[in-house]
Amino acid sequence: MATANVIEPTDVPMQSTLFKNPEQGRLATPTVTITSRKDEAHPMRAVEFHAKGDMKVKVRPRPMITDPSDVILRVTTSCICGSDLHMYMGAMPGMKSGDVVGHEFMGIVEAVGPAVEDIQKGDRVLTAFDIACGQCSACHLKNFSGCDSTNPSLEQNVMYKDRTCGMFGYSHLTGGWEGGQAEYVRVPFADVNCLKVPPELDDEHAILLTDILPTAWHANELGGVGKGDNVAIWGCGPVGILTAHCAFYRGAARVVIIDEVKFRLDFAAKKVPGLETINYKEKNTIEELRTKFPHGPDVAIEAVGVHYVQNLLHKLEVTVGLETDSTEVINECIYAVRKGGRIGIVGAYAGYANHFNLGAFMEKGLSMAGGQTPVQKYWPTLLPLVQSGKLDPTIVITHVLGLGEAPEAYKHFNAKDDGWVKVLLKPSNDPDAITEGGPGLKERARNLVSGAVSGTINTAQSATGVMSTDVNK
Repeated sequence: MATANVIEPTDVPMQSTLFKNPEQGRLATPTVTITSRKDEAHPMRAVEFHAKGDMKVKVRPRPMITDPSDVILRVTTSCICGSDLHMYMGAMPGMKSGDVVGHEFMGIVEAVGPAVEDIQKGDRVLTAFDIACGQCSACHLKNFSGCDSTNPSLEQNVMYKDRTCGMFGYSHLTGGWEGGQAEYVRVPFADVNCLKVPPELDDEHAILLTDILPTAWHANELGGVGKGDNVAIWGCGPVGILTAHCAFYRGAARVVIIDEVKFRLDFAAKKVPGLETINYKEKNTIEELRTKFPHGPDVAIEAVGVHYVQNLLHKLEVTVGLETDSTEVINECIYAVRKGGRIGIVGAYAGYANHFNLGAFMEKGLSMAGGQTPVQKYWPTLLPLVQSGKLDPTIVITHVLGLGEAPEAYKHFNAKDDGWVKVLLKPSNDPDAITEGGPGLKERARNLVSGAVSGTINTAQSATGVMSTDVNK
């Protein structure tokens, strides 16, 4: 258990719309093109969403430099993330058939736009999943995942009265950007969203700086994890395991991780020395935590997310559309944590939920914070820790596969099959593999509905003057 170099809790700016001074309220929000120009003469392979439970590897044109701040990457490694499963399972609104998925990727710069200053052709870089402009008020607060410039989603503006940043391969709710589970990908605002990789770091050590290692660190920041804290983590996926790894580095006294999959719990305990586990199928989580910590842990971290619904009432309400998300894990965090404790949420949620125990949250005097990770903010801290070996993100990697194996990998990863924790995809491993066959009935039906919905949205945009594709207004 590493306890040297104790990290004390620090504040994370949570509201990008609350400007610290009037000057920040007048910062530029640059225009960006979302749908890239295409090189029809040069095809590539990419992993596409086609329907719930149906990912395909298809051939499509390569992206080209579209805006002056772009670069084009030849992808050497990408990953399947736990949050990709929200789309795979149909739990993320705004997916369209043929969308390219994937938000964790790195590679070699093949082309550079004229406005790019710090990145050159031939550089080996990794990217942030959150697409930031570097110029708006949110970016100046280092709240890159709240960038005002890169997500013109009308839908999100209606749901949240605000918008997150755009995100690679993560539905039209976050802009409809093409993802990086592909042979080539376009990266806008490259000087902000790319990090040069030191030559001594191989892809396996570098790739998880694109999302899940910063997200694990962000979870600790949101929960204010510091020296002597007792921490409980819900979700023993790659993010949960790395959250435990980071918590010990930051000085946590004890860390407990909670899940139902025995293989994952055993795997995590082997990879993170000192980690304690609870299998909620075998023991009551609250009772077990109160046995370990009579007053409850200091910090609860939710690393599960929207679509793992267990409670029958929540399942019914999600099925009939009375809620989009379930509060059952968040409520459990509220019940478990000590009075005056802290809750951090990095599991992805999309919309509305019922039965949130606001009374318990208020009367126990708890604090709660959540949000998408501002990856770029944490690179200066995390890159040296990975270089020095003080943090080792490779502990969660179980599979390195070819890009063409992605559809099967999604099935195994979603089923939480034994042995499957974190999957890396390398296009060079199987340069010709694609998914044969055309659209099935589910996909045709989805396209019909999606077309009708898109027509309604386009009508609303024409009436309001607000666009949700290609250009911010």
